[in-house]
Amino acid sequence: MDISTQKKDASASTPQPPAVERERAARGTTRPGDRIFLGLSRGSGVFLLVIMAAIAVFLAYRAALAISEDQGNFLTSFDWNTSIDPPVFGIAVLAFGTVVSSVVAMALAVPVAVGIALFLTHYAPRRLSGPIAYVIDLLAAVPSIVYGLWGALVLVPQLTGLYAWLDEYLGWTGILSWQGGAPRSLLTVGILLAIMILPIITNVSREVFRQVPRMHEEAALALGATRWEVIRMAVLPFGRSGVISASMLGLGRALGETMAVAIVLSPAFDIQASLLDPGGGTFAQNIASKFSEATPLGQDALIASGLVLFVITLLVNGAARMIINRRKEYSGANA
Repeated sequence: MDISTQKKDASASTPQPPAVERERAARGTTRPGDRIFLGLSRGSGVFLLVIMAAIAVFLAYRAALAISEDQGNFLTSFDWNTSIDPPVFGIAVLAFGTVVSSVVAMALAVPVAVGIALFLTHYAPRRLSGPIAYVIDLLAAVPSIVYGLWGALVLVPQLTGLYAWLDEYLGWTGILSWQGGAPRSLLTVGILLAIMILPIITNVSREVFRQVPRMHEEAALALGATRWEVIRMAVLPFGRSGVISASMLGLGRALGETMAVAIVLSPAFDIQASLLDPGGGTFAQNIASKFSEATPLGQDALIASGLVLFVITLLVNGAARMIINRRKEYSGANA
């Protein structure tokens, strides 16, 4: 039997779709369940956009009311006095504190989280990786107020020795000089935020590393690569986009964390050159500590600062999405 005859027999034995199904596919129509699901999915996406737009409009309206009464520069002023006449307030100190504490938290948390995820997926035996992963999941579920109480009662007293050591050996830099007092500064906030976002980044990174195609790792091992070389050449390139996404999730929590920062930080509404001296503040902490006692104008001013935090979050997420889209070719998903 020749090849053409075999092809004809194979095509004849393959069940053909009914004529009605072919006509529906040709017209692009779908079943009622598919149309309902499509409508619900599309409506959910549109509804989410409407909610985001409503939040943005509300924040922008209330912010405009406050900024119109502000006698200082809202973006560069170092003062926050909404109860005086005329009011003067600005977000320079809050923006500095939010960015610095988040950067410190990310610098401390991301390398440790990626290392833990790699250890759990490629080094630890199963009887050890399971309990560790379970504990990390529990840490992700701890409320922020508990982290704040732990930070105030346990972490802050233990950091006195670290602050003294940093001041003795690195105080000449100016960034790590310490004038004494309780270590309730942006560095302490960054350390606490790093502990809080560590489980989130670890969990997402671990799941990403577990999705690495086994074929990629076996190919590297067949070429004589060591375990670290397999991770460097196969695992990390595949999971790079996932690690970036996990980091952005952690950064989102660090930017918007409220109660833990409010409990640990002793804000002095001023920008200090040293990370070890009290000073600064964050958007969320300032809103939480002043909203209940604020005048109507003060509430609008706090909402205006919330609008800035909203914009910063959107910009961070947009930048992360751009980075992920530019690095799709490294993910190995299309391989």
